[in-house]
Amino acid sequence: MKNDSFTVATFNTNGIRARLHIIIPWLEKNPVDCLCLQETKVQDGDFPIEPFEKLGLNVVFRGQKAYNGIAVISPHKMEPVFFGFPDTKDPEEQARQVCLKVRGIHIINSYVPQGRSLDHPAFQKKLEWFSRLLELMDSDFGASSKVIWCGDMNVAPEPIDVYAPELKGNHVCFHESVRAAFKRFLHWGMKDCFRLIHPGEPKQYSFFDYRIPKSVERRLGWRIDHILSTGPLASCIKDSFIDLEPRMLPKPSDHTFVVARFEF
Repeated sequence: MKNDSFTVATFNTNGIRARLHIIIPWLEKNPVDCLCLQETKVQDGDFPIEPFEKLGLNVVFRGQKAYNGIAVISPHKMEPVFFGFPDTKDPEEQARQVCLKVRGIHIINSYVPQGRSLDHPAFQKKLEWFSRLLELMDSDFGASSKVIWCGDMNVAPEPIDVYAPELKGNHVCFHESVRAAFKRFLHWGMKDCFRLIHPGEPKQYSFFDYRIPKSVERRLGWRIDHILSTGPLASCIKDSFIDLEPRMLPKPSDHTFVVARFEF
């Protein structure tokens, strides 16, 4: 890998131990600088670190039994900064987000709460998550910093990012309030890496519900997994794509990989 390039990918595993048959071959074919994983669904003592170490990769992770969980995989040394938020005491928050540095770039890997329903307390927590993270961006970073925020953000930002948007207005991942929360990061100065490369391109989705028959083939999905970057990195972006092949393999996650590559 060139010293003047940086490639990051994000993938919601929906259970990392059940997806090793997908993740390990994908990493062997795609030698990224940083792979951010969400929903690993494993407590720390049972995290399957050995397959990654055999590839010479470093792993930072924090999890819970059967739900949540995040990890970052990299061939480079990683400098963990915090799990959750700097003031986090809640184990669930710590298992949903990590901030670290890789090759001088700040990486924030998030598994934002889904929200359950508009009248559920979890939806308010989801909106608060975006607000707290934006406050963190203000206090700890600036638009001129090199920051990548990626993960399963559980929001389709625009109608183009979900099938049948006219039916999704009250969905927790498409409601106007959560879309507005996401867009505040764009107004702050972050760029949606995928849309920098594919502006206006329809039917580009990273999540396909298991319950919908042939959802991938029929392009009945959502783009809720994102890679955002600050301006200094966005100005260097060379490619970004959604890799659909892993979603077509046996026993897949309901999500697939999103990738962004920068050249300095």
